[in-house]
Amino acid sequence: MNIKTKSVVTDIISALFILLFVYAALTKVIDYQKFRIELGKSPLLSSYSRIIAVAIPGIELMISLLIAIKRFQYYAMYLAFTLMAIFSAYIVAILKFSPYVPCSCGGILQKMSWAQHLIFNVGFLLMGAVAILLYPKKDQRTYLQ
Repeated sequence: MNIKTKSVVTDIISALFILLFVYAALTKVIDYQKFRIELGKSPLLSSYSRIIAVAIPGIELMISLLIAIKRFQYYAMYLAFTLMAIFSAYIVAILKFSPYVPCSCGGILQKMSWAQHLIFNVGFLLMGAVAILLYPKKDQRTYLQ
């Protein structure tokens, strides 16, 4: 795969992550009370629901901003991949070990079951891995500009 193609693929995946994280953060902020209450019902997160309700949208927006800045994009993709891995591990833990399954995300993602949400997350994990593996090296990327 040539450098230009790698760059286009990583840029598309980066844009998808920005779209996902900004959308997810904004839906959490817009309906903050519901988000915090549902976190409080989570058997795994109830003790930390207040801090998580503020931290998660902030982290999602910060990662989106870092992905949008070319200088930080490569490392931000690692952060995005890690955050998606954490979210996916949480879903697995809820599905496998929790007697209570709290309400999922707001907005469009709320229409998905937890199993569908896990598949969605795994898709983004795979895209994140592809972007990291294909990301043009710094010296190669300078030829594109």
